Amino acid sequence: MSIHPDARIHPAAIVEDGATIKAGANIGPFVFVGRDAALGEGVIAKSHCSILGWTEIGQETVIFPFATIGEAPQDLTYRGERTRLVIGKRNCIREAVTINTGTSKGRGITKVGDDCLFMTGSHVGHDCHVGNGVTMANQASLGGHSVVEDLAIISGLSGVHQFARVGRSSFVGALTFVSRDVLPYTQVQGSPGKLIGINLVGLRRRKVSNRDIRSIKEAYDLLVGGGELNFQERVARLEASGPHCGCVEDILEFVKKDSKRNYMAP
Repeated sequence: MSIHPDARIHPAAIVEDGATIKAGANIGPFVFVGRDAALGEGVIAKSHCSILGWTEIGQETVIFPFATIGEAPQDLTYRGERTRLVIGKRNCIREAVTINTGTSKGRGITKVGDDCLFMTGSHVGHDCHVGNGVTMANQASLGGHSVVEDLAIISGLSGVHQFARVGRSSFVGALTFVSRDVLPYTQVQGSPGKLIGINLVGLRRRKVSNRDIRSIKEAYDLLVGGGELNFQERVARLEASGPHCGCVEDILEFVKKDSKRNYMAP
């Protein structure tokens, strides 16, 4: 066990031998910290949460009551293999959130970036990769192996199918089922989900220039409404039309990656 002398641990908490707790961490009553868990500086674990498995939590992350972090994957093929969960800095993990470790048949690791908000009851499945600044609203759920890029928002009671990808700064509306990849800077809504345009509100909130917004809209129109061209031909035409702003480069990078899903359509 490695517990910094500046860490505060309530006498009603259970911290197993082997756990690492760094300076300024605050472990509340009835918290359980497993032997393979490592909590960074200033981590706050509020009452009744559980931190299990081979789990690393970055500094200043706050975990609220009844969250279960690092529990075994919800995968019937999992047989207790030693797999990881890595959570970055300054995340807010609200009540009853569940985030599972990876599986050996997948990436072997579940990753969460920095500055994310996981609202009550949201779920991150095994082998998911979640970027920085992501928001998952109440009861939103990510299936195993899915990817959510930076600054995306997943609204309440929405579900992302396993292996699907949600692009940077995209917006998934409430009660939406995401069964296919969501292009960066777009928004989807409905069950089944449908692409309904670019995420104009989000772009303006992040002070993206009007020039770049026009470039995103032009790229969107080409990729989504490319006439008789197939999708890869549309991608090639978009790439050849450069040079592009950084946002369009993000879209090109996204669509050129390997994927197990098709793309959301209007």
